[in-house]
This record gives sequence, structure tokens and C-alpha cells, in this order.
Amino acid sequence: MKTLWISLKFLFFFTLLTGILYPLLITGIGLAFFPKQSGGSLLSKNGKYAGSVLIGQEFHDQRYFFSRPSAVSYNPLPSGASNYSVTSRDLAKLVHERQLEFTVGNGLDSLYSVPPDMLFASGSGLDPQISPSSAMLQLERVARVRQFSKEQRQKMIVLIGSLTESRQFICLGEPRINVLLLNLETDKIP
Repeated sequence: MKTLWISLKFLFFFTLLTGILYPLLITGIGLAFFPKQSGGSLLSKNGKYAGSVLIGQEFHDQRYFFSRPSAVSYNPLPSGASNYSVTSRDLAKLVHERQLEFTVGNGLDSLYSVPPDMLFASGSGLDPQISPSSAMLQLERVARVRQFSKEQRQKMIVLIGSLTESRQFICLGEPRINVLLLNLETDKIP
């Protein structure tokens, strides 16, 4: 009975410590020192939340740059990949459909090389970035739909360059552009 009582005390103590006090402490530190990050890195547009810079989202409107495909329909709860193998017929069919959709949707020649990030979903299915080449291939469609002048198109090219993030630690990843940031900044072009 004495052992049971000691075990229950330990259970109560560590439940209180690790289940309540520690999470409250970490949450408090996050809110005090990193309020934007602890709040999900959300961005606002006209007083309403437009999205998070950390999680990809789908854009259907032709006025915007499109995100890379998602295997989980941009749902952050069951994030993950499709797990298709390189020999999968389903993957080959999906890539062909995405390539056709991208080339036709952006007015490109069918023999044009579509960047891989527009053909394959990321490992998490939630990557918010695309490659600069993917953005440049979509530029003409966005400019045409928005009826931009040559000067406004040039501003978009400069915008793509200024929003391009370089590799992390000089060697990790590829240059990339956050699609939500790009779309929000494109809306600001006069």
C-alpha cells in the first residue's frame, strides 16, 4: 500500500509539472518573446487573416500565383506526402495532369520544362514556397489577368527577386519564394 501511495504522488507531481506547469511556462515565454511566431506567423490583409507564412494554401484565382501541389489538400492536421513510389502509374498520371494544367493555364508551350515543385507535392504537403522559376513562369498569366502595364510587370519581376529567399546556411535547400507573401505584395502594385 505504501508503494502505491508513493506511485500516486509521483504520478500527480509529474502530471502537474509536465502536463500543466511546463506547457504554461513555455507558452508564456513564447507569447512574451516571440508573439508573432507563437501566434502561427499569421498575416493580415484589410484587417482579416490572409494566412500563415508557414503553411501553404491553395489559390484558385487566376490573379494570383499558385502554390505547389499538396497531397493533403493543404490541410495541416493530417500533413504528409502521397507516398507514391517512382514506379507508380498513379504518380506518373498525376504528374502528367499537373504538367498539362500548368502549361495550358500559364499559356506555355507543351514542350516547356515545368519546374519539379509544380509537379510534385512536398513531403509535408504544406510547403508555402515555390521556386523563383515557377514564379517567373506564372508571371505573364498574373500580369495578363490583372491587365498590368509593362512598368507593373517590371515591378513584379523586381518583387520576385526581392522576395526570393536564399539557401539556408549557404547549402541547405534551394532558393524559394513564399507564395502568400508574393500574392499579398502583388496586390499592392499600383
